[in-house]
Amino acid sequence: MSRPTIRALAAEAGVSVATVNRVLAGASGVRAPTQALVQDAAARIGFYGLGAITARVAAARPKLRLGALLLQPHRPFYQNVAAALRRAASEQTDAEIDLRIEFLEDISPQSTSERLRALALDCHAICVTSAVHPVVMDAVAQTQAQGVHVFALISQLSATGQVHYVGQDNWKVGRTAAWAFHHICKAPGKVGILLGNPRYRNQEMNEAGFRSYFREHAAGFTLLEPLVTFESSAVAQEMTERLLEQNPDLAGLYISGGGISGVLAALRNVGRPDGLVTVGYDLTEVTRAALLDGTLTLVISHPLDQLARAAIGGMARAVLQADSRAATTTIAPFELFTRENL
Repeated sequence: MSRPTIRALAAEAGVSVATVNRVLAGASGVRAPTQALVQDAAARIGFYGLGAITARVAAARPKLRLGALLLQPHRPFYQNVAAALRRAASEQTDAEIDLRIEFLEDISPQSTSERLRALALDCHAICVTSAVHPVVMDAVAQTQAQGVHVFALISQLSATGQVHYVGQDNWKVGRTAAWAFHHICKAPGKVGILLGNPRYRNQEMNEAGFRSYFREHAAGFTLLEPLVTFESSAVAQEMTERLLEQNPDLAGLYISGGGISGVLAALRNVGRPDGLVTVGYDLTEVTRAALLDGTLTLVISHPLDQLARAAIGGMARAVLQADSRAATTTIAPFELFTRENL
C-alpha cells in the first residue's frame, strides 16, 4: 500500500493542504488546536512525517513554568493532587509546561508566604492551597503585583473574587454532608464536628452549609462545638477518643478537615458506637479501606483530574492571554462514595 500523502493528512485532519504544509515547515500563525488536529490525524493514518510534525508542534508551543504549592507531603490526598497536576501538565496542548510542585511541611502563614514568594521568582503562575491569613494574603498581593498569576486550589483565598479559584462549592458540600446524617442516622442525636483549621475557607464554608441544613431541615439533631485538629493526625486521634469517651451516645461524626487517619485510628481503637454515622473527605487508600471495613459511612471527594486540568489550563490561559486580568472561578462537582460504589 502507498503511504499516506499530505492531501490525505489534510482530509483526515479537516484542514487545508496549505495548513498541513505550514505545520510541516514549522511556520508561525497556525493555532495550537489546529496543530494538535494535524498531529493527531498524522498518528491515526500513519503519516511518514509524524516525527517532524511532533517536533514542529512542540517547538511552536510557548514554554511556561507553572508552580504548585501544596500542603504536607505525608498526606496521601496532596500526593494524589500532585499526581493529577502532573498528568494535566503533560496533556496540555496550548503550551509546553514545566511544572514545579512544592509541599509545605510547615503550614504556618510565615512559611507559606516565604515559599510563595520564592516560587514566584521562577514561575509565570502558581496554584496554592493555603489558609487565609493576613501574612499569606500580603504575599499573594505582592506576587500578583509582580505579574505572576495566583490560583487558589481546593480552598478559596478571597471571597471577593480577587484571586482565581479552582475547587468545589463548599457550601453545597457541607449541606450534602448534613443531608447524609439526616437521612442515614436511625434517629436524631448528637453530631461531632472535627475541623482542620477554620482559617481554611473551604472548611469554614463546609461548616456554615452543614449548620444551615440542620437549622432548616433537621432541628432535632444537636451539633456539638467543632474541635480543631490543626491538620494533625495525632491531635485528631486524641480529640476523637475524648469525644467518644464524653459522648457514648454520639449519633454522627463529621470530619471536615485534615487528620482523618487519626480519626480512623481512634474509631478502630476505641470502638465505634453502635449505629454511628461517619462522613469524611476525599477518596484515598486510607479512606477507601475505612469505607470497606465500615469505619466510614460516606466519603465526599474532589474530582482531582478535573480540578487539575482546570488549574493547569486556567494558569496557562491567564499567562497567554495577557490582556485579561479578571479573576476566574471554576467549580467542579464533588463525588460521593460508599462501600457499595467503590
